[in-house]
Amino acid sequence: MENKKTIVVVGGGFAGLEFINQMNHAHQFNVILVDLNNYNFFPPLLYQVAAGFMEPSAISYPFRKILRKHDNVKFRMGELQRVIPEENKIILSNGELHYDILVMASGAETNFFGNKNIEELSLPMKTISDSLALRNLVFTRLERATRIEDPNTRKKLLSFVIAGAGPTGVELSGLFSEMRLHILEKDYPELNPKDLGNIYLIDGQDAVLAAMSKRTQDYTYEKLKEYGVIIKLNTFVKDFKDDVVSLSDGTEIESRNLIWAAGISARTFDGFKEENFGRGKRLKTNSHNLVEGYTNIYALGDTAIIIGDKDYPNGHPQLAQVAIQQAKNLGKNLKSNAWEPFNYSDKGSMAIIGSNKAVTDGPDQKFFLKGFIAWCVWIFVHIMSLVSFRNRMRAFYDWMGYYINKDQSFRMIIRPKEKKSE
Repeated sequence: MENKKTIVVVGGGFAGLEFINQMNHAHQFNVILVDLNNYNFFPPLLYQVAAGFMEPSAISYPFRKILRKHDNVKFRMGELQRVIPEENKIILSNGELHYDILVMASGAETNFFGNKNIEELSLPMKTISDSLALRNLVFTRLERATRIEDPNTRKKLLSFVIAGAGPTGVELSGLFSEMRLHILEKDYPELNPKDLGNIYLIDGQDAVLAAMSKRTQDYTYEKLKEYGVIIKLNTFVKDFKDDVVSLSDGTEIESRNLIWAAGISARTFDGFKEENFGRGKRLKTNSHNLVEGYTNIYALGDTAIIIGDKDYPNGHPQLAQVAIQQAKNLGKNLKSNAWEPFNYSDKGSMAIIGSNKAVTDGPDQKFFLKGFIAWCVWIFVHIMSLVSFRNRMRAFYDWMGYYINKDQSFRMIIRPKEKKSE
């Protein structure tokens, strides 16, 4: 077919990969996927990699292997640096690409709210590299603590402050608590249990899992308290320096470890106008995900904020389901040229707290599950959401191994040294 249009997709996360799948065999288009990494990964399970309960390969998969059966899709590894809409091209770290249609699915990044100390010293949880850095830090701290006699220094090394009581913060605090209960005594006999630090969960809102139902919040709060997690609500982290986490209520927590899961904002790139960006630095779009002011640039998922949806005046939630549904809708619209507006269908939400402990809210919070049943649902949904059969089997094997033995074997400190790139 002559005169094929070229679609460039920036970002291979939930939205980008779903859009690629929609365009498979749509031979009126040539599609180029651009991503900084050469692999797709599953962000909801990053915290399990960070805690040494899963290996990175269980939640990641190479793009080129994913795209083998996509006969109209190519992959370009590179970092987007600038968009030049008037020339229909993008500038990458290793060249440039021309497009007929540009799809921005570049996702979100950690929002440190302008605090330079927190940005420099805390540990975010957005990428595989972040999760491995946290894993290295956790187990390096434990190894160092075995050589230290002073109990106060030990406690500072082994206290963890988690900012943000959304799903990531809740799940990470629950997993760290289970490590303390089931693993530390066996692996680190040099440590006195009395010297182990505390796990703090901090959030500026008045509930954990603030976006979920009241029943979910109450159950989660009680289970975390049973685990020994110290929860401080209506409080935010104000600063982090000199091994002290300062809170807005005047509290100071002595700790060398601040994990930042408190906020995100969309990734931004040069070339767009200031008025193109809305709340959370998201590109403003119409109901077809077309960026305002352009005729051939679309934005999906965390990158987009649809203007004019009366049900979501502040934008849709930055969730995987929103990204996937927007990508499906845009793909169908481009293939059929029959433009249907995006209409979000809430599939519910869930979070895991620990073994046999999870919570699930149904669509529009119409029903609620907790405990073992919710845990089984969480396991099933997350396994089926992984990109390949190999990933699913590996994740299932890892989880079942931990469920039976209350242990896992991925607690290695690995620090690869990079040589100069070409």
